[in-house]
Amino acid sequence: MNEETKKLFALIDKFPLIKIAVWGDFILDEYLYGNTRRISREAPVIILSYQKKEFALGGAGNSLLNLKSLGIDPVPIGVIGPDESGKAIQQILRKRHISTEHLIVEKGYSTPLKTRILAGEENTKKQQILRIDREGRVPDAPGLKQKILRSFQKIRKACDALLISDYHYCTVKEDLFQKVLPWFKTSGKPVTLDSRFRLLHFQGATVATPNEPEVEDALKIRIDDDQAALREAGRTLLNKLRSTALLITRGSRGMALFEKGKPPFHLPIFGTTDIVDVTGAGDTVISVFTAALACGATFQQAAGLANCAGGIVVMKKGTATVSPLELKQAIISGN
Repeated sequence: MNEETKKLFALIDKFPLIKIAVWGDFILDEYLYGNTRRISREAPVIILSYQKKEFALGGAGNSLLNLKSLGIDPVPIGVIGPDESGKAIQQILRKRHISTEHLIVEKGYSTPLKTRILAGEENTKKQQILRIDREGRVPDAPGLKQKILRSFQKIRKACDALLISDYHYCTVKEDLFQKVLPWFKTSGKPVTLDSRFRLLHFQGATVATPNEPEVEDALKIRIDDDQAALREAGRTLLNKLRSTALLITRGSRGMALFEKGKPPFHLPIFGTTDIVDVTGAGDTVISVFTAALACGATFQQAAGLANCAGGIVVMKKGTATVSPLELKQAIISGN
């Protein structure tokens, strides 16, 4: 085992010693499974014979489960509604021994629910045929903001990092972000950002982890396979965000890490390009990246670990997680 591998293993071994706050949008994913029977006489649609229903956590909840599977103590900070979806999220977290103390139940708010209907013949792999999204925006209410701030005041000293998971349901308020940010950064604790549509609204985070389409949308450009365009986009976005580093995930093209005063650091995709499912891979990447930084990793070391983790979960079906053992095995196989 070489020295760099030993350093990466030492970082992974520190994961159970840390606590990470996860602030973001909590979503319930519902999966309905059925067998195809015949075409309806009422309309040209398939009739499904219902089999079963399953629930999973989406959005910030997936980052929580990724951290938990690494042995880390995650602290969720967010908002759910007083509805069945909100109760299901709480139940899933409690089963995983994750505290729900700072999940605020807000009257009048509907917990985001994404229902996926999967169908196929009996004894065959089910395919997704329809998705129904029931969405809501977290209200911009002063009382709710005060509750979120009080939660941060309670947990900020105990947490070693803050991971922000913004899926555009507005749990993360821009004015609250500016108040919370210095509570972590002045203590030298990393603040990582994953924002689907509001990347430029949260300036000052230690590092952001957008995917390439999110970068293109934020800067109104096209990158494709143009390395010059990628370098320019990375430098521009790093300056606009006023961040120390920027990690751009590029799918089959791997990742690109940008740090102030350093040339870009490119990481090829880990593992095979025969990907099974990319669902939730970004949540895994930012979870491992944040954990590594909280344990004292350099940006390059953290990116390397996150790249391995991303390569592992895209070979699994659905919103998957990675274990410390899998991560260590991936490091060995990559050397």
